[in-house]
Order: sequence, then structure tokens, then C-alpha cells
Amino acid sequence: MHPNELTELSAHELAGLIRSRQVSPVEVADAYLNRIARFNPSLNAIVSLAPDLRNQALEAEAALLRGEVIGPLHGVPITIKDTIETAGLRTTSGSRLRADYLPATDATVVQRLKAAGAVILGKTNTPEMAIPYETDNLIFGRTNNPYDLRRTSGGSSGGEASAIAACLSPAGLGSDLSGSIRVPAHFCGIAGLRPTSGRIPMDGHMPGTPGTLSFGACIGPLARHVKDLSLLFNVLAQQNAETVPARFDLAGLRVGWYDYDGVTPVSAETGIAVRSGMNALASAGMVTAEERPPGVEYASRLWISLFAKTSAVELRRFYRGREVEAGPAARRILETSSETLFASPDSEVLRERNNLREQLLEWMETTPFIVAPVGATAAFEHGAQRVDVGGGSISVFRAFSYSQALNVFDLPSVVVRAGQTASGLPIGVQVIGRPYAEEAILAAAAIIEEGLGGWQPPLVLEAASS
Repeated sequence: MHPNELTELSAHELAGLIRSRQVSPVEVADAYLNRIARFNPSLNAIVSLAPDLRNQALEAEAALLRGEVIGPLHGVPITIKDTIETAGLRTTSGSRLRADYLPATDATVVQRLKAAGAVILGKTNTPEMAIPYETDNLIFGRTNNPYDLRRTSGGSSGGEASAIAACLSPAGLGSDLSGSIRVPAHFCGIAGLRPTSGRIPMDGHMPGTPGTLSFGACIGPLARHVKDLSLLFNVLAQQNAETVPARFDLAGLRVGWYDYDGVTPVSAETGIAVRSGMNALASAGMVTAEERPPGVEYASRLWISLFAKTSAVELRRFYRGREVEAGPAARRILETSSETLFASPDSEVLRERNNLREQLLEWMETTPFIVAPVGATAAFEHGAQRVDVGGGSISVFRAFSYSQALNVFDLPSVVVRAGQTASGLPIGVQVIGRPYAEEAILAAAAIIEEGLGGWQPPLVLEAASS
């Protein structure tokens, strides 16, 4: 099989070919190394390659020849966001304080991938301490969007999304506190899962998630195809379900949709993508209704109260005595946050969040699925602080209130491509469910993917390298 064909296959297909010995893990690893050498210089998505990659692949091949029992990811290369610890493989979190940090052990999620037979390909770029919606830092520089190199791939899992969209990796791990899996997936036209917090272990992630951060933070998979999200989710959450989205009977179930959360308007093209996703679900027999879920208009304000203060306190602790080594985004927080900030929000904020969440979950008893935008726009240009929507200018933070809401209320969400802009930039939509309903929303997202086509190769990148 031609190397380009190998790198465009899904993780699920690669695993099947390796299991049946139609291709070897070494062939697959070499195909990815060749593609990385060709395209990564333009993208800067993968920042550290595993030095033992070929040895891992050779061992995977030897295990097959020995007839050993193999896992569902045997021989499949996987990339890991550079905030998640990998034994003996540099993990920087985009900070100069960790520029040479070599973890002694793997995070639990990495252990589970290896136990399933995965080959660790390398680490992907992230903004410093996973802070903003653009992937850039003082160690490695910025990551570009494969559909337009002048634009960002998003953050903070932007390196992961860029690598997967450009077929430098079949799938990988990201993390999410304010849309950090979903915004890059949306910008890069791939699929991403924000699971219910606590469903997948978060040990070995830097920054950590003390206090209220644990309400909304999570590690989750990104891939080009929904079936691969399902495959990785089952491994990471130690599920015994099928490795492809279960064929749930969704006909007759109610799905609500909205393209205005009461805070942030969205572009006309984003609204069209949301409606396209809804039409795909309606064609599968789901009952659709335009209705804004209760409480979402308060979410971006609550996000700041619940998470921003705690994050700032943790950042101050991390940089104490070495503040001059912080990059621009981290330094802005260090300079504007007070030493007297409390690490936890007051009880009134928690009470408001819990009351609103209870109302939302009650509403979802009869409307168990929601389709919504990921954010107001498609990928913005590098360095942008504001974006234009419908003739108005809004801050980049405000533009993604739709993603922040799900961290506040801790709802699982799958992002799947549902359209594109006139200039060819991908637009994703969120398929949202009740807590612990990951399998059901993956099944619904698979319907949208099948109906609308899902991931499309970034032809701009191919042309730029010709």
C-alpha cells in the first residue's frame, strides 16, 4: 500500500490491517515519519518525536509473529498533547520552566494506550500552560492551520488537531477546560470528544486540576473520524463496548438546537452548519426543535468565576520566583491577577452553578440531545484578539461561550465537521448529551458525519508543498 494511503486511513482501519497482517507496524510508522518530514515544517504541529518509535513498531511486529494476544490499538501510532506526561519523552506544557522536563512515568491515559498496543508517535504543540485559544509558545513557536497557514489551529490542543487533520497522526489525546479539544477540532475539520469530567483519568497533566477545575477539565481523544473517537474512548475509559459507535436506535428521540446562546452571535455560515447537522439527524428519524437550553446564557460569566481565579492562582504558584520566564499570555495573567485571589469561588457562585445545572439536566430528560455551534467563527488569523461577526467585533474569549458552557455544566460533547466557509475553512458543530452519555452522542455525531461527509483533506497544504 502506498505510504500516502496508509496515513489517510482511520485508526480503526489501520488496526484491522495490522491485525490481519496486511501491513506491518513498521510500514505504518515509516509512512508517518515520511509524511511528518514533508509537512510538519509548514505546520509545526509535532514538536517531539518519540526516539524509540521504530523500536516500538518492531516490537509490535514481533508480538504479532509470536502470536500474542493483541489490543485494539496494536501497532497504531498515536500522538499526545504536550501537557500529558510520557515517560522519557519531553513534556513541556509549552513553558520554558519545563523545556527539558523528562517525566519518569506515563500518565494513566498513556499507560492505557500502550496497554491497548498503541505506538507513541510523539508530542504535539500547545500554548504555554494550555492558556489561550491559539497554539504558540516561546519554546516551539506557533502551530499553523493546515487549511490556511495564515490562521491558527486553535488551542490548547491545536498541535494535536493540526497534526491529525494533515494526516501526520491518525488520532491522539488532547485536554479541555474551555473548549481546548473542541475549538481545535472545529478549526481543523476533525472530530473531538469532550467526555464527562472524571470519566477519563487526568493524572500526569500539567497544569493540574485542583478545586473547581476538576468540575470542567478533562482529557479526551481527537481523530479524523467519529469511529476512532469511540475506539479511543473505550480504551481510555476502559469500556467493554464495541470499538465503533454503537448503533443506537435514535429515531423518535428529541434533539434541541440553537445558534444563539444569548451572549454571542455566530456567523451566517456557522448557523448554516448547525442547521445542516440538524437536518442529518432529522433524516435519521430524530425529532428536532429549535430551543435554547436553560442557563446557557450565564455560562461564560460562570466560567470566569469558577475557573479563571483558580487557574490564575495555580499559574502564580507555578511561576513563583521565575515570573520573567513566562511568555506573553501567561505574563498577562500574572500581571493582572491579584496575590489575594482565592483559589476557590464563593459559595454563592457554586450554588448558582449547581441550581442552573439541575434545571438544565431536568430539561434534558425530555430533550437528551443538543446540537450547537462550537464558537462564533471559523479559524481566525494568527495573533487575533478579536473577531468580526455580523458586522460587530467581539473578544476571542467571548466568541467561544458555546464551548465554555459545557465545561461549566459538565456535559459531554462531540465535535464533528458539518460545513465550511466560502474560503474553505472547516466548521464543526457540537453534539451534546447528558452526563455519561458519550456512547449515545458519538452515535448521533456519526450520523452527521455520514450525512455531511466529515473530514476532508486539506488541499491547500498539499498544494503548498508541491
